[in-house]
Amino acid sequence: MTAVRSRWTGPAAVALAIVAFGYLVSRQDWWAAALAWMFPGQPDTIYPSASVALLVMQHLEIVGVSSAFTLMLGLPLGIWVTRGSGRDFRDVVAATVDFGQSFPPVAVLALTLTIFGFGPWPPILALTIYGLLPVVSNTVAGIEAVPPAVLDAARGMGMDRWRVLFEVELPLAARVIMAGVRTSVIIIIGTATVAAITGFGGLGAPIFAGINVQNYAFVLEGAAAAAMLAVLADVALAQVERLVTPAGAGTG
Repeated sequence: MTAVRSRWTGPAAVALAIVAFGYLVSRQDWWAAALAWMFPGQPDTIYPSASVALLVMQHLEIVGVSSAFTLMLGLPLGIWVTRGSGRDFRDVVAATVDFGQSFPPVAVLALTLTIFGFGPWPPILALTIYGLLPVVSNTVAGIEAVPPAVLDAARGMGMDRWRVLFEVELPLAARVIMAGVRTSVIIIIGTATVAAITGFGGLGAPIFAGINVQNYAFVLEGAAAAAMLAVLADVALAQVERLVTPAGAGTG
């Protein structure tokens, strides 16, 4: 009973933190008062075009879609290059996702704007590419860390390759894979501020507006909310990692 209570204490705390964050971003008057106190000489201290709550919702929308596409592409890629049919392509996949993260998202935006125009799709594509590396690399590392003796035992019990993958390899690799997912999501949250360039909005909107007019209250408004969102996402995904990791599957 104590173990069950301990296992669910973390998620309960995260749920309370999410509620507290939601309440905080909904209090536009608190943000206006805090920014006015920190920048007393600035006549406009709160971004006028959208509330903090709306900016956070826009940011979450693009982060959620981009992260979903990253997982849908990255997890199968990572699994595939550990199978017989994909091992010969491992170096190619690794080089591609490495290049994807080294290529500046703003440059990807510039290229995709000519195809999709303004809106959410250019930043979604850029963020999806940018978040692939940790997901693919951790999926490969997690699966390859499964002891060969465990795999031999599973096959000796009559499991086919799909059962071995889904009932043995992925559960034992879950901790390492989730660590990669956490890293990817945090990268996407921070980089998603570039979405404002395409007119989509999000927490990058006050940051870019503040830079353009040299109003650092706007910059702090967007940056502070993005930082809090990244910390909250990291803590929440750490609890998901803990819940999906089988007991005794690893503590590192």
